Amino acid sequence: MTKINLFVRSSLFSLGLIVSLLIFTTLTLPFKLILPYPRYYYLMSNWGKFVVWWLKITCRINYKIHGLENIPKQTVVVLCKHQSAWETFALQIFFPVQAWVLKRELLWIPFFGWALASMKPIAIDRDQPRKALQKLIKLGQQRLAQNIWVVIFPEGTRVAPGEKKPYAVSGALLATKANCPVLPVAHNAGNFWPKRGFIKYPGIIQISIGQLIDVNDKKANEINKIAETWIENEIVRFEQQNFT
Repeated sequence: MTKINLFVRSSLFSLGLIVSLLIFTTLTLPFKLILPYPRYYYLMSNWGKFVVWWLKITCRINYKIHGLENIPKQTVVVLCKHQSAWETFALQIFFPVQAWVLKRELLWIPFFGWALASMKPIAIDRDQPRKALQKLIKLGQQRLAQNIWVVIFPEGTRVAPGEKKPYAVSGALLATKANCPVLPVAHNAGNFWPKRGFIKYPGIIQISIGQLIDVNDKKANEINKIAETWIENEIVRFEQQNFT
């Protein structure tokens, strides 16, 4: 595609993203008062599903998922690679009711933050790491006890393809405290929806769901390393097989 074509398609996507957000939050937020939370969550998650569909229509970005057989029926802690905004929408398609660990500043964004705040996120202050960890462990255990999956991006921020940041042990620590298995997730969405880029590039995102990591008789650091190794190896595999 030409640069003009990519710009036009990306502009259409962004326009639809904003308009749908305004309409969807206005229509659905009131249901928070009358629906049981699982039903309310599934209602709200339809916006994420729309975004993934709209991205396919406007920017010709689709996805292929590997490892669907590894999705368990039990509640888990998800440790997921974070390259793009795409995975924050797409995980709502693949997994059941979930809560995300995120920076609290996101909740201050009009409409988007309001909708996000209604979905039981674990919003932390990254400037106070000790308090943030305590809050994650406390609220994370509460969510898991309510049969809500907890989704954590262990690198703490979006990381461009080819780059890597240290994996925080907090997600693995939560899993040990709650005696809950870890589900690792890898993808290469950053190749198509860049971290801070406006232009979206057509192609097929590869997303891979790993086997459950049992936390019994394992320390948090060991669990974290197992997840990190698997995720990073999957991303290398995507690159070697030219999944771009």
